[in-house]
Amino acid sequence: MRRIGIIGCGAIGSLITEAVDNGIIECDELILYDHDMDKAEALQESLSTASVVVSNIEEMLQVHPYVIVEAASQEAAREYIGAIVDAGIEMIVMSVGALLDMNIKSSRIHTPSGAIGGLDAIANAALAGIEEITLTTRKNPKTLDMDNKRELVVFEGDAREAVRHFPREMNVAASLALTVQPQKLLVRLISDPRETENTHEISVKWRYGSMLLKFINDPHPENPKTSALAAWSAIRLLKDILEKLP
Repeated sequence: MRRIGIIGCGAIGSLITEAVDNGIIECDELILYDHDMDKAEALQESLSTASVVVSNIEEMLQVHPYVIVEAASQEAAREYIGAIVDAGIEMIVMSVGALLDMNIKSSRIHTPSGAIGGLDAIANAALAGIEEITLTTRKNPKTLDMDNKRELVVFEGDAREAVRHFPREMNVAASLALTVQPQKLLVRLISDPRETENTHEISVKWRYGSMLLKFINDPHPENPKTSALAAWSAIRLLKDILEKLP
């Protein structure tokens, strides 16, 4: 039976369940959990797909979904990842920043590409040797809970610090850092009132050349701190995982 567990029933969790309802993802039953039970129950009421709301992760594990998607927070990812993997369940981690400081490796842990692409090419370059890699992200001040009227560099440093200071806005930095380990990634976050989208520019100098990748994404309408593409990357990954089932 194709069961999917969803931890976090906000913008990303809702978009994933909508993809199930629309037949983009083949699923027999959804298992929903959110620390705000009202939010989980409201999402359940909007679905035509068979679904059940659970009150904790232990209940979700007892139902034994084939794959669980964490779409809540770094704290949730850190708290639940061990139990999910130990239960033999596949897990998609949206809050990728949680993995930077966790010494946990498992083929059952999957991370989507998020709001960027080209990670395969960057990973290939990392094998040969990356000399320098920089991520420059530009977002509207409102997305960062700021009100500056002029362009302002609000952070410059390594990926771990970026994710620590901006846990919801800098999952792109975490995904890149995991891709290029152990090379150091320089992260620059700019609050720009002229920006209406989330812009990510990746500059790479490696042993045999250079790369310049740029991604301009609309913010998710229900959660401007993330890009709509991030949710759709999770849908693509979830679809791929389920299609391997007989």
